[in-house]
Amino acid sequence: MHILWVDDEIDILKPHILFLEQKNYQVTPCSNGNDAIELVKETTFDIVFLDENMPGISGLETLNEIKVIHPNLPIVMITKSEEEYIMEEAIGSKIADYLIKPVNPNQILLSLKKNLDHSRLISRKTTANYQQEFRKIAMDLAMVNTFDDWVELYKKLVYWELELETINDSGLIEILESQKLEANSLFFKFVKKNYQNWLTSDDKPLFSHTLFREVVVPELKQSEKGLLWVVIDNLRYDQFRILEPLINKHYKKETEKAYSSILPTATQYARNAIFSGLMPSEMEKKHPDLWKNDTDEGGKNMHEDAFLTHQIKRLGLNTHHEYYKISNLKDGRELADNYNKTKQNDLTAIVYNFVDMLSHSKTEMEVIKELAGDDKAYRSLTESWFKNSPLFEIIQKAQSLGQKLIITTDHGTINSKHPSKVIGDKNISSNLRYKTGKSISYEEKDVYAVKNPKDIFLPSVAFNSPFIFAKEDLFFAYPNNYNHFVKYYKNTYQHGGISLEEMIIPCAIYNPK
Repeated sequence: MHILWVDDEIDILKPHILFLEQKNYQVTPCSNGNDAIELVKETTFDIVFLDENMPGISGLETLNEIKVIHPNLPIVMITKSEEEYIMEEAIGSKIADYLIKPVNPNQILLSLKKNLDHSRLISRKTTANYQQEFRKIAMDLAMVNTFDDWVELYKKLVYWELELETINDSGLIEILESQKLEANSLFFKFVKKNYQNWLTSDDKPLFSHTLFREVVVPELKQSEKGLLWVVIDNLRYDQFRILEPLINKHYKKETEKAYSSILPTATQYARNAIFSGLMPSEMEKKHPDLWKNDTDEGGKNMHEDAFLTHQIKRLGLNTHHEYYKISNLKDGRELADNYNKTKQNDLTAIVYNFVDMLSHSKTEMEVIKELAGDDKAYRSLTESWFKNSPLFEIIQKAQSLGQKLIITTDHGTINSKHPSKVIGDKNISSNLRYKTGKSISYEEKDVYAVKNPKDIFLPSVAFNSPFIFAKEDLFFAYPNNYNHFVKYYKNTYQHGGISLEEMIIPCAIYNPK
């Protein structure tokens, strides 16, 4: 590692330089800013130690000149002064570290390790921690037996996925992927065994149709300046974790409640259940004018506002609310520009469709396939969108109005990698992760099949029309033109079936900072 050390009293620092050379660092001494700038032009350095107070061109001026030449070169500012404006100037110029004189050799060494060996040290520590955690996760997989246990395990897997992503160790990532596969296999069996009983039990997870009553309403009653409730369509837990640091700049998280999407984990079922407070068969019965089955013509999520109004009335709430569905940039921009008008609302509910559009676009558009080729890229694309979206601006405006914030989703999504053959008549539903319709033939081992949909509060589209839900990362493919179908849909993000990614989803409550 090659260090440039710039100080007008560089001769006094000879013991420090000898100490670093004994640690196998190469040090080039320099006594003024002008020479330092020329050296940076001619030589490749790994880091610069720069005295702030020098005759001639100052340390801050030298800093700015070096940054023009090499914007990413780490610079550690060293100064006798503790004046706040100097620190602010240096930090504003994106220094790597800030040290106050007199400095001792170990301070210098620590700064070097922090800035030059940072990635290596983190990688080593992360590797050791995961190797230890791997055994614990394996033990947990053998013992998990409640939905809450699965939530904690899934959060742990997401945590390590994001941690290992930072060190880019392909071997460890493959090991984690194998644990995720095993976890999804066991989770499928767990859901298949318990799902029907949950729906009629008092001891059940928080579900889509109980989310508003059990989470939103209590916050609505306590909120003095209004509540912003955002449902980001198709948002997985790992994507939520990536967005959190941006949200935390404006809001402080009060609590987080993971909950379960109902089956199918698809928008027309799960999101309608959220806004109606009803299961699909109950929606069909109570609101036949609003509910549409898979085989019906027309949009399946056209009446969420009406469903929400009915639910608020049914719960006896005296609440002034507005509902917005954002499906394009123009609508998002318009709401962001006029968001202050919502300050008279008790509840402002927003459905934001971007993540869902992104996942579907991945199937249709080659450019999206390139940008979101795997989960890591998918997360990165989501973060980039959110950071520059009208939704982020809306959240900031809600914070300035003093509104509480709830962020959640209707279901997650999974990268579908393996086909499972299915056969049905021409009216079979089109979703790749669940199917309903007459005379369906399927691989028993690949699905959770419910022959009487009413058993899990789903409508029957016709006599003898079961529902089947794909397990793990499978997607349904028809035997006709099978190879083309598989090639087209393999490695695309789908939802509707049973996986940790689709069913265990976030709901977080925030107070404005």
